[in-house]
Amino acid sequence: MTTASPPSSTTTPEQSAAAAPAERTVQVHLRKIPLLAELSDEEIIKVKGELRFRQHQKREVVLHKGGHGDGLLFLLSGQLQVVDITEDGRAIGLRLLQPGDFFGEIALINNTTRSASVVAMTEALTAFLPAQTAMHLFSHSPSVARHMLQHLAKKIQKDSEFRALLSINNTAKRIYTYLVLMQKKEADGTVVENLPTHQDIANMINTSRETVTRALLVLTQKGIIKKDQHKLIIQKPDDLQKLTQD
Repeated sequence: MTTASPPSSTTTPEQSAAAAPAERTVQVHLRKIPLLAELSDEEIIKVKGELRFRQHQKREVVLHKGGHGDGLLFLLSGQLQVVDITEDGRAIGLRLLQPGDFFGEIALINNTTRSASVVAMTEALTAFLPAQTAMHLFSHSPSVARHMLQHLAKKIQKDSEFRALLSINNTAKRIYTYLVLMQKKEADGTVVENLPTHQDIANMINTSRETVTRALLVLTQKGIIKKDQHKLIIQKPDDLQKLTQD
């Protein structure tokens, strides 16, 4: 009897060795997403097998308002902005998304349409996790459920702070308050990472680009802030806080 030869698609040891680093790279990359960080290796591999990756160009609409909540999305690289479109056609920025963030969770959990659009501020890479897999994680993974609850609590707090910001009549004070909300304390000082453009800030806080430019120039001249590549260094955070209260 003739013995059948192995199929040509059989992976050789050399091919397996070459593929292994790529596999580990994807796993490490997914573990940089806080929502997935505590999953077991088996769960990570299962999630990775369900993900659909997509590259987006700058200004491309990643999600459309009114679309069905058919899955959960992760931002792997680049920067996105959640925006709402007013009745007169103006785009109002709601918040910025950074690598590691996820979005689309509200429409997914409530099985409703999406309440806002998401636009790419730079070239970006996203990963889409289908609704069935995402909901299984929410209900069967304690770490995912815990992270989701923490995320929703912070989101409610941020949304409340942002509504309070928009109620401020003085435009300069709105800009100062926005910087306070965006600042983060790091080892080398207080900074605003990945600072949006002046136009993007203007869209978010309902003012003009020129007003934002003037306000930031005043802060720079007073030595309160300093621009450093893609971040803003707040050299005198107490002085900035005081301006929001004057």
